Amino acid sequence: MILLADSGSTKTDWLLYDYETTQFQSAGFNPFYQSGEVILEGLRREVVPNVHRPPHAIFFYGAGCADEVSSRPVKEALATTFPLATVEVNSDLLAAARALCQHEAGIACILGTGSNNCLYDGQKIINNIGSLGFWLGDEGSGGHLGKQLVVRFLHRELPSDLHEDFAQTYPTVSRLTVLDRAYKQPFPNRYFAGFTPFLSRHLAHPFIQEHLAASFGTFLDTYVCKHPDASTFPVHFTGSIAYYFQSALQDALNERGLRMGGIQRSPIEGLLRFHQTS
Repeated sequence: MILLADSGSTKTDWLLYDYETTQFQSAGFNPFYQSGEVILEGLRREVVPNVHRPPHAIFFYGAGCADEVSSRPVKEALATTFPLATVEVNSDLLAAARALCQHEAGIACILGTGSNNCLYDGQKIINNIGSLGFWLGDEGSGGHLGKQLVVRFLHRELPSDLHEDFAQTYPTVSRLTVLDRAYKQPFPNRYFAGFTPFLSRHLAHPFIQEHLAASFGTFLDTYVCKHPDASTFPVHFTGSIAYYFQSALQDALNERGLRMGGIQRSPIEGLLRFHQTS
């Protein structure tokens, strides 16, 4: 029996496989933001009740798990929680590459709460122009889209109809509350990503279309287009932002002569296919 996990900053998708599959969700586990003790407590509270027999192997893919050092808190917490299992921890970027490309070459991208990208040769990541995280990067992500939307609202740059609806939808948003959430509270990326439903509701508005085009265009120009021979590879995406705004994303790709590959809201089922054929 194997236990798969794909963990972002907001949530973790889990899949338990033993002849049949069982799926569930927990909070996100990110060692960049959380201590090993917090991760261990979260596993015991949200994961253990859903795992009725000890797995023999765990494959955990997560944000903030870029290398052996950064992923150690997660690996140790999993090993403590499931002492009979072998534990392998890799980045959420490798999860995206394996789920989206399987054993073929391609460009794999994450557009969820955060964003990332890589060039994958069918076996391993061979090029990665890494995002600098929420404050310095994450272009195209829910955090970036939401942050830019809130800034434009506070700067009174939204068209009057959007400004009025935004103010009614989010009556607590003000300069002081936003500064508090941005600089004093944990997970500012989750907070700002929470404004993306407003974009979905006004998807036909020219201002929102421009807003999406600018953010996706910056993501593609800053990262994807810089991969060697980028136009010769399919560009695959996973994450809620790519899934819900795929029309705007397709337009941004077309403008740059890039070829759309597949879009998966979550990579978890693609990961199962990968591990079943590896």
